Amino acid sequence: MLKSFKLNIARQPMEENKKILEIVSNEAKNSIAQIPVVTPTIYASVFSDFAKKNNLEIEDEESLSRKIIETECSRFTTLQNETSKNVQALSENTNRAIHAIEQKDEKILNQVLQETQYLRQEIEKLKESVYKDELTHAYNRKWLHDTHLDPLGNTFVHNGTLAIIDLNYFKQVNDTHGHIIGDKVLIFLTNELKKLKIPVIRYGGDEFIILFGDSVSEEKASSFLNKIRENVLGKKLKAHNDTFRVSFSFGVAKFKENDLLPQVIEEADKNMYNDKIEIKKRVTHPNPLKTNT
Repeated sequence: MLKSFKLNIARQPMEENKKILEIVSNEAKNSIAQIPVVTPTIYASVFSDFAKKNNLEIEDEESLSRKIIETECSRFTTLQNETSKNVQALSENTNRAIHAIEQKDEKILNQVLQETQYLRQEIEKLKESVYKDELTHAYNRKWLHDTHLDPLGNTFVHNGTLAIIDLNYFKQVNDTHGHIIGDKVLIFLTNELKKLKIPVIRYGGDEFIILFGDSVSEEKASSFLNKIRENVLGKKLKAHNDTFRVSFSFGVAKFKENDLLPQVIEEADKNMYNDKIEIKKRVTHPNPLKTNT
């Protein structure tokens, strides 16, 4: 039986323009990720191509760039100030704890314990702001690099199985229903993928990565993702007065310690090719709003 989920959100042109810019930026960054040397001219050309495909026109690039820089600098300043404050508080608590231990003062030790527990919560909030994707609350690329890759390079520090997930016809969902609805679809898919009970990483606009442990074979990982996909296909999404379904394609690849992330992703992408062909036989082009029964 099909379940329905409401995605009725009023269109907000200014917010949609921001989302389009984010999508184009992610597409451009993903496109040049495997190019060893990127000059400003190359990036500008790639960005321009994706901007045209998404009907994005930037009239005042200088003003827009200034606003983005100001916003990002403000965010980083806030993070830096919060981190410094918490480090200072932690240092003071450590000194108090040492003194309390020397003096055998249980009252101060209890106070230090409570303050340290509060600091731990604050630090977790800071980590979340650094490592979580703002829209979907999935992990971001920085988390992937900081937790699974060699800090001196782009290689894995352990063995495992990587799956890359790509939404089908996502641009058409955005074009038909608007980018606000598109955002809701991304959140919906993230929540479905999280049912695997392992970290989900938003790697690009509509691309996600999941890292399974080394004990999970490619076949097992594919089986897990097939179950999630069937569940997603069995649900109707509502936008305004329309209903539609979404699907995704995926590719899986094993990796070993010291393997390069771009090469593993390239292998997973190749494996996704046939999967995308098969799933698009069920969710037919060009209309993503209907599926074959």
